[in-house]
Amino acid sequence: MKCLSTKATSIKPSGIRKFFDLASTMEGVISLGVGEPDFATPWHICENAIHYMSTGHTHYTANRGLLELREEICKFHKEHYNQVYDPENEVIVTIGGSEAIDLCMRALLNPGDEVIVLDPNYVAYAPSVILSDGVVVPLKLKEENDFKILPEDLKKVITPKTKAMIINYPSNPTGGVMTKEDYAKIIDIIKESGIYVISDEIYAELSFDQPFASLAQFDEIKSQIIVVNGFSKAYAMTGWRLGYCMANKELSSVMNKIHQYVIMSAPVMSQYAGIEAIKNGYDDVLMMKEDYLKRRNFLVNRLNRMGLKTNMPHGTFYVFCNIQSTGLDSETFCERLLQEQKVACVPGNAFGDSGEGYVRISYAYSIDHIKEAIVRLEQFLKDLEN
Repeated sequence: MKCLSTKATSIKPSGIRKFFDLASTMEGVISLGVGEPDFATPWHICENAIHYMSTGHTHYTANRGLLELREEICKFHKEHYNQVYDPENEVIVTIGGSEAIDLCMRALLNPGDEVIVLDPNYVAYAPSVILSDGVVVPLKLKEENDFKILPEDLKKVITPKTKAMIINYPSNPTGGVMTKEDYAKIIDIIKESGIYVISDEIYAELSFDQPFASLAQFDEIKSQIIVVNGFSKAYAMTGWRLGYCMANKELSSVMNKIHQYVIMSAPVMSQYAGIEAIKNGYDDVLMMKEDYLKRRNFLVNRLNRMGLKTNMPHGTFYVFCNIQSTGLDSETFCERLLQEQKVACVPGNAFGDSGEGYVRISYAYSIDHIKEAIVRLEQFLKDLEN
């Protein structure tokens, strides 16, 4: 239709939702596709929200969010990650991390500005760039490098038009991480180029094998870094839609203006839940993290034993499984696995061209579901050989 936006109509639907929606129409499907914890939000977090709702706290908050929540966010990041931000001027509470990414793009981009997006990457990044009139420039990551950013590769994709780069470590979909030593190798490139880096750290609390590292820990480039985080993954609060972004005062002020007009403020009951989560919920995070670790170890071991080469993910709750040995492309593999064995996962090409030949399997599901899915997957591979 001529009346519709060409930008909006040109964007492909999410490859994640496509297979989830298809699986939801079939009976007996085990879905390992969506990145949502199978745990319910811990009750003490829900109870705090209920208490404030029952006592009449049901109104707008400040645009940036409740000051107490912003103060607790800054305190948490200083204690756990050595990231220092001002709760009054450098933090905005958002509708999930997704709104924060959108605010970054709208605040930073002019038409034609280039944004480096890792490939493979989370499915929402490229559309957010396009919708803000930016140009997506993929930075291809390789399995043999554990899907890390290498300085020589980063240099090649930076041009005079580069405005920003979006990174996500621990990574959805690969489970890859960047250590502080890895980041140190690209600091000079970021500083000299003057680009902004939007660092989506939504899985920071789900780092398994080494301490979480962030570009915001490097003082020499901190003003160029925008940290995005939230409560969905670590605290099992996906439905509460609560995130936040932290950036230098000038940029944060511009982002807050956009937030004012589009959102006003994040839901107040979610913010009170967030206060309780960040103050008293870390034991819950550690409990869930321990369970994810057991699932990860089981899943990676079984996938490799059945001949599907899979790097050990050092964070998140995903494995990025190499299925090239089957001779099938990602879409065909996932379609046939769903139709023939009723197991749903996500084709790697949903996350960019470099994801072709892989599938993303989430282990944010019970170990019983994972074990049954593995039995079905093994049968699927045997049927392929015959």
